[in-house]
Amino acid sequence: MGRAGADRRAPLGSLTRHGTDSPQGVHVLDADFFRRWLTAAAVCVDREAGRLTELDSAIGDADHGSNLQRGFAAVTAVLEKEAPQTPGAVLTLAGRQLISTVGGASGPLYGTLLRRTGKALGEDAEVTPGRFAEALRAGVAAVAQLGGAKAGDKTMLDALEPAVAALGDTTASFAAASEAAERGALATVPMQARKGRASYLGERSIGHQDPGATSSALLITTLAEVSS
Repeated sequence: MGRAGADRRAPLGSLTRHGTDSPQGVHVLDADFFRRWLTAAAVCVDREAGRLTELDSAIGDADHGSNLQRGFAAVTAVLEKEAPQTPGAVLTLAGRQLISTVGGASGPLYGTLLRRTGKALGEDAEVTPGRFAEALRAGVAAVAQLGGAKAGDKTMLDALEPAVAALGDTTASFAAASEAAERGALATVPMQARKGRASYLGERSIGHQDPGATSSALLITTLAEVSS
């Protein structure tokens, strides 16, 4: 499924431990962490764009890879230009940029995911992984509401819902979320699509991995990599 191995070697510098201010061993995520995540995601999407488009050509409009490639490049540019100072502001700005830049369904869906997650984080300068997990769960719920889909419909939710479930209620394991998302994407192969463009194919959608679930798994995988 592709991993942003080069990004893993970059110095993180934004995932810090607090001694007396936070529970022992709790990592705190700041705006720089989320900028690194989205930058790494842009690199990963750029590298995997051809594969995403190939998957989409079988059951969609053959533009998923190129659309996300353009959208995440725009996200990287706007984050560098405006330099938001809180995690919530980073994700909210990225979500707005995806909605305004990416065509088709993926722009509104990915944009909603990030924007709703950012709004749930509020204006705090730092958040715990557990707090981020709760916010991401809200973002995934917003995607489900917007698309009218649920797990098992052969959509991006088949990767995102297992990912947020793996994060847990109080502690976040990004590696576990990545593994769950990848398994969820692979599990879409035998499914019949019930939402989106692929649903028009009926039984002919069976046997193909969903491109939205695949790109969602890539997003969660880069999250795990920048946090390691």
